[in-house]
Amino acid sequence: MSVSTFIPTIWEARLMANFHKRSIADLITTTPTKIEGNKIIFNRVGAVNVKDYNGTIEWDDTNPSKVEINMDQQKYFAFKVDDVDAVQAAGDLIDPHTQEAGAVLQETVDTFVLGLYKGAHKTHTIGSDSSPIELSPKNAYDYIVDLNTILNIKKVPKTERFTIINSQVLGLLSKDDRFTKQPVVLENGIVEGQIINGSQIVVSEEIHGTGGKYKILGLHKSAIGYGTQLTETEAQRLQNSFADGIRGLMVYGGDILRQESIAVLTATVTSITPEKTGGGA
Repeated sequence: MSVSTFIPTIWEARLMANFHKRSIADLITTTPTKIEGNKIIFNRVGAVNVKDYNGTIEWDDTNPSKVEINMDQQKYFAFKVDDVDAVQAAGDLIDPHTQEAGAVLQETVDTFVLGLYKGAHKTHTIGSDSSPIELSPKNAYDYIVDLNTILNIKKVPKTERFTIINSQVLGLLSKDDRFTKQPVVLENGIVEGQIINGSQIVVSEEIHGTGGKYKILGLHKSAIGYGTQLTETEAQRLQNSFADGIRGLMVYGGDILRQESIAVLTATVTSITPEKTGGGA
């Protein structure tokens, strides 16, 4: 067994492919214009104003301003394989090893990105930790409408707009005649064909919540900037083990770019007990 022919780009590509196809962070955020070292850089174009014409013209400056965010989060993976060379030569054996690492990294990064809701404007909230909204099959749909109405008032675009809920809230929506009874959730969380008040419904178990109180996010893709890199992927022969080791480091970061483009609903979920039918002995 040997690690001399280890090709990191093959393993990185497979791992990141598994990461990206499930990533909600990729779906709902703005990607950086470029990455410089440990910084992700975004360009914000200046506003264009319409003015009364009185014979002279005043030109707006639309040169983009640069926003820099540090990638200050770091997570690593490290796992054993019996023989790196054999797995790499087989090709199709790489995916089983990288799928699990990619899935765990995806969950970790999604949790981080969905936690950036704390940067939302204070007037863009419904409910709070001290006074959460109690959701039920009768009102869950309407509160999601209200959440997106906050964004409508701010003229946030309806294209590339998302509402992120968890499975419990999806269950409540499924009992509302305005929503589908049989939701199909794609691998990246999108509930196929389900749009409420201009917002695509997305399901994630990484939305934040404590003590039975959950955060439901309504946001446009421009609200959050996020970037990630996989670095230092390497293989080595393990000491005291008849196996090889593969390890790698992921660095990532993100922040709110536009406070007006995100709204937050804090809610609890009413537990519904199905009615018993038929007789019993």
